[in-house]
Amino acid sequence: MSEAGNTFWHRNLIVCMVGSFSTVFAMTLMLPFLPLFVEQLGVTGHAAVVQWAGIAYSATFLSAGLIAPVWGRLGDRYGRKAMLVRASLGMALMVSLMGFATNIWHLLILRLLVGLAGGYSSGATILIAVQAPAKRSGWALGMIASGVMAGNLAGPLAGGWLPPLIGIRATFWLAGALIFIAFLLTLLLIREPVKSSGKETNKEPVSWSQLPGRAAVLCMLLTGLLLMLANMSIEPIITVFIRTLTSDTATVTHTAGLVMSAAALGSVISASWLGRLADRIGHVRVITGALTAAGLLLIPQAFVTAGWQLIGLRFLMGIALGGLLPCIAAVIRSRVPEERVGGIMGYSVSAQFIGQFTGPLLGGFTGAHFGMRFVFLVTSLLMLAGAALNWRVLLRRNASPLK
Repeated sequence: MSEAGNTFWHRNLIVCMVGSFSTVFAMTLMLPFLPLFVEQLGVTGHAAVVQWAGIAYSATFLSAGLIAPVWGRLGDRYGRKAMLVRASLGMALMVSLMGFATNIWHLLILRLLVGLAGGYSSGATILIAVQAPAKRSGWALGMIASGVMAGNLAGPLAGGWLPPLIGIRATFWLAGALIFIAFLLTLLLIREPVKSSGKETNKEPVSWSQLPGRAAVLCMLLTGLLLMLANMSIEPIITVFIRTLTSDTATVTHTAGLVMSAAALGSVISASWLGRLADRIGHVRVITGALTAAGLLLIPQAFVTAGWQLIGLRFLMGIALGGLLPCIAAVIRSRVPEERVGGIMGYSVSAQFIGQFTGPLLGGFTGAHFGMRFVFLVTSLLMLAGAALNWRVLLRRNASPLK
């Protein structure tokens, strides 16, 4: 990182954290009322509404996962600020246009386009990973993760009460306006050292075969996938699982909402603290410990007898997992030359989207065929396998732990 970057990275961190919160908040704001909007667009029948809502929801993850490596490589060549400006402006436009959709195909196409345009929080992670001093990278990336998790927590809550007040279409426009504010802050306040275009530099990019830390990078890609898979594998069964724990059907959805929010709240609280801890003892050690703790915490979740028990265990699991994404980014940054950071981080984002996409499929299939409690146990085995992989590939093979 250059001296120039060191003079303004604090301000960039604040803007990136606010922008990450704003964009994630705006994108998750629509989740509670998405099925209702699908119905307003002319889709009839419960099964059809659920199916189209699921397709529209997944479309953004699919397109974002496919395009992430491309945006990462372009950021390496033309600057990371440019990618943040592009992402925030494109997302603001596409989300606002969703408020004008008149049929389901309009919504589906716009959800695909917002995924193609998006990537603000991943771009912010790359920018801060490059600019923050190495001794504070874990803490700085933890602050970005806290902004993302806070957006994931607050967005659905706000999306539950805004539509009755201002209407569904106006909620889309409000979300678009919020992202546009993030665009303005990014455009006016973020600074970055001037970067020459790829055509003007004579420096040959490092190929994959020349990367000194290929094993570490592959391990981080798989770890990110496992993290998202573990988070999302439980989502499809939460409400149904809660229904088996209580005879009061009126409280099922309320308790399910608290269960879903508990992990995000735990991650908001722990992300920056675990990042700071990783700066002291090593990022891989925190990753291995977090995966182990999360894997062990999943086991008692399979045997709970009341909703409050599940809420408490999910909160503790969120605390354990809060530092994983910052640590994954820090390890990749430490093992990859700066001119390849964006592209490799793009692959990391794609791996995480694969986890988000396959997690619900795995959870739904396992729950349907083997029972809902078995979902927790299978996910536990995956998390513990990830911890063993990190220990074997990165910790045991190195005399001193990777930073």
